[in-house]
Amino acid sequence: MSGDATENFPADEREEESISDRHRKEKKELLAKIQAMKKAKVDKKKRKEMQDEIVRLEAELEARHAEELKADELPNESPSVALNTEQNTADDDETGKQFKVSKAQRRREKKLQEQKEREAQIKAEESCNKNSPRIAEDKKIAEILAARGLASFNVPADGDCLYNAIKHQLGRLSIFQYDTADLRQLAADYIEDNKDTLIFYMSNPETGDILGEDEFNKYCFQVRNTKAWGGEIEIKALSSRLKCPIEIIQASGTSPIHGAGEDMGRKLVLTYHRHMYRLGEHYNSTVAAQANTGGDSGDDEADKDD
Repeated sequence: MSGDATENFPADEREEESISDRHRKEKKELLAKIQAMKKAKVDKKKRKEMQDEIVRLEAELEARHAEELKADELPNESPSVALNTEQNTADDDETGKQFKVSKAQRRREKKLQEQKEREAQIKAEESCNKNSPRIAEDKKIAEILAARGLASFNVPADGDCLYNAIKHQLGRLSIFQYDTADLRQLAADYIEDNKDTLIFYMSNPETGDILGEDEFNKYCFQVRNTKAWGGEIEIKALSSRLKCPIEIIQASGTSPIHGAGEDMGRKLVLTYHRHMYRLGEHYNSTVAAQANTGGDSGDDEADKDD
């Protein structure tokens, strides 16, 4: 955006708008790249490598966007208060508070709009293709759950789905009270404490080599501080730290139970979806079938941590 086009707007609004526009553009570019990758005809091994690469690309983009938004948020508030002080000394504190509330409201509205757009896209895809892999997968998982008196409980596809699903299970069973950040911390601590055992299951998605020291540290940092997607390593870590078996129900194959040696009365039951969203895999929680009230309540609960 040129200087002439933006000189009539405050500097903080120009920066916020440019970051938002750039993030939106980068997400669209990543989506296009992922779609092109998924259309490529490759063998099963290459497809698994490709899926790992997709997860990595998503995690890196989400981490970078989160860091940029956080960095952008801190310097914007102080200048606004200073500006209000110069304009109206008597109303300084109140004006500063109003500005902050207004900016927070804009973020909430933007997040709500993105959620609505994502839901609209999902519904459009469902209506266009009733026989899509996602529909078939959802139907199979629903059948497995129904046979056990369970139903799926939706959580947002925001990178924290594994942690929010586990958080919901812990709350449903009244075992622990953890928020998403706490669960990420537990997982990262376990991975660091058990590096000698876990490192052999952690490889570079591009080379296939075992992670080096710097790569391992970066991995743990992303688990702890970003919205990096969680997988089997994080499930094992949380099962061990929480002393809870974690069963993963999926449409095909068996339903693995991590931490099978723990007290089965504390078992957490999640569902794993390969085709729920275009950008990769997803985890949901479960509830007793008669208690299932739909996805809205699940989204609201998980959003409290954002």
